Amino acid sequence: MAIGSGLGAQLGISAESSYGTFVAPSKFLEFTKESLALKKTTAQSAGIAAGRLLPLSARRVLTRKEVQGSLEMEISNRGMGVILQQLMGTSVTPVQQGVTTAYLQTHTLASVAGKSLTIQKGVPLTTGTVTDKTLVGCKITSGEFACGVGEMLTGSFEIDGKDCDETQTLAAASYSNMSPFHFGQMALKTGTFGAETALDGIRKVSVKIERPQDVERFYANQASLKKEPVENDQVKITGTLESDYVATTLDDLHTSDGATSLVWEFVGPLIASTFFETFRITLPAIRLDEGPPVVDGFGVVKPTFNFTGLYDGTNQPKIEYISTDVTL
Repeated sequence: MAIGSGLGAQLGISAESSYGTFVAPSKFLEFTKESLALKKTTAQSAGIAAGRLLPLSARRVLTRKEVQGSLEMEISNRGMGVILQQLMGTSVTPVQQGVTTAYLQTHTLASVAGKSLTIQKGVPLTTGTVTDKTLVGCKITSGEFACGVGEMLTGSFEIDGKDCDETQTLAAASYSNMSPFHFGQMALKTGTFGAETALDGIRKVSVKIERPQDVERFYANQASLKKEPVENDQVKITGTLESDYVATTLDDLHTSDGATSLVWEFVGPLIASTFFETFRITLPAIRLDEGPPVVDGFGVVKPTFNFTGLYDGTNQPKIEYISTDVTL
């Protein structure tokens, strides 16, 4: 019998071939928290009838359905490709590195039109029976990555979906042998694009990528369900750099409002030859918005710099992922 608590939960995903059409899960993710749920809009008849003190139950109608929520996880050395593709937009095929078992995925920023997920979650009853909640037409509207001293690299994703289907069969979960990326593997580099150098004093980094979309496409003839959300604003990339004040590099960039390329990477164990497990975010141009150092006591000065990621006119932001995954 399965465990009748969150210990018995599961979550599987698959990329959809068309928006809102169920695809059986092909990857099972280890997650730390989720809040994905059906959101419904109802309307209640307000008709007056002599002596009726309560609205009639039969005259309540369901006018709109959608899925909203978030998904949090540790970013691991396997199985992240589908999520990264949905966030960044590029259709990616892993490229074998040399003749090794290492494969590189390059997720360059692109349109997310036509990209959606089926997310199937198993929610345990206290009896141990695991109930099926299959969410279709799921679009990632933002993704945030963060890691600080002594921490794992984590990812938090906001999701908008079309519908919840509880008629599917819950897939049997299976998991790859995964290990999380962590602070001990972390490096941060800034400077000229393609020639960035290590930046000292960094204690914590976060990067958020927002994919604004019109999620209110409810029309007649759609049976209370939305059509695929459409991008309706430019991508927003923001982040923070928490540091000790060991040099004026970031401070000077804040003062001058100068641009710098930023590379935030995690390099794990060797896979083969010269290829290591890797998670890398490259932002070709960032500018610092606020965070000049201030002294608020006797301790080490610890400025936190907030930045905005921008287009340098040539190079797009990208996430590179090296793993042993032959496919997404």
